[in-house]
Amino acid sequence: MFKNVDAYLLFNPSNRFYFTKFDASNGCVILTKKEKIFLTDFRYIDAAKKAMPDWNIIQIGGNYLGIIVEELKRLGAKNIGIEENTLSIDMFNKIETAIKDGGTKMKLVHSFVDIAAVRAIKTEEEIGKMAAAQIIAQKAYSKVTSNIKVGMSEREIAAELLYEMQLLGASGASFDIIVAFGENSALPHHKTGDRRLEKNDIILIDMGAKLNGYCSDMTRTFSIGDVSAKLKEIHALVLDAQNMCLKNIRAGMTGHEADIIAREYFKANGYEKEFGHSLGHGIGIDVHESTRVAATAQDILKPNMVITVEPGLYIDGIGGVRIEDMIVVQEDGQALNLTNMDKNL
Repeated sequence: MFKNVDAYLLFNPSNRFYFTKFDASNGCVILTKKEKIFLTDFRYIDAAKKAMPDWNIIQIGGNYLGIIVEELKRLGAKNIGIEENTLSIDMFNKIETAIKDGGTKMKLVHSFVDIAAVRAIKTEEEIGKMAAAQIIAQKAYSKVTSNIKVGMSEREIAAELLYEMQLLGASGASFDIIVAFGENSALPHHKTGDRRLEKNDIILIDMGAKLNGYCSDMTRTFSIGDVSAKLKEIHALVLDAQNMCLKNIRAGMTGHEADIIAREYFKANGYEKEFGHSLGHGIGIDVHESTRVAATAQDILKPNMVITVEPGLYIDGIGGVRIEDMIVVQEDGQALNLTNMDKNL
């Protein structure tokens, strides 16, 4: 950071939380090499001062962009880094207008890549928080799945998973929980609905807990009955593909090189078209973060990046299988797996 930027101006809630460790629905962060400034409204000002004693906390009101520009002028900032990937056109225009009205010649610099690169490398504290979130997800999964019965709905299972995670201390789910029965499991991002479990249905559950601001993500596919030979075949293939990836993913590989391990294995077994999504993604404060692990991804995997490994095969009208773990990329040796949950069908 700060290579071509004098100050970063951050509005994105996840970026604000990353740098401040303070959760607020409104505010912005100004970062320079020497100063850390958090601007927020009356609702959060006292709590922010207590939580962030080493920050300059400024209360904002109606003309908050004018206040921001005055702070940037005070700092002598010329090149202002912004989050072009999440900043709306309307907000971008308002910032430019405020700069112009402030009589300055500041330049807005696209800086998403800089910020994403910093967030992609996790600290030991961050990894610990994600591991704790994963433990909560696993405990909830174990309790709920042990009580699944024929006749229950997808929505009912998802509600129980969320309830159990919150009882265990999670602030909520990392994302909308996916519960897919039978043919619905062939839809990778199925919208959990009212489909009821029938005897010998395959069951796909994609879930994660959010704890202390950090996410977990896990998928398991199983049955409480006896599924078809085709589903048994693709479950075995997906499990083999994932095991190959877990054993071989290393720092220094590209996202493409990691993805191709599973993709080539499926192709060799006649299932090239049934694997239509990427192998995985970065995860942290957001369930989907920078570091793509996909067929076209040239992102370099680096030590302490946390990514998912989630190969899947999907057959329309029959069902699908996805198995997902969350791993920490290691410089030497096999990746550290933060997921410890049965993968049997």
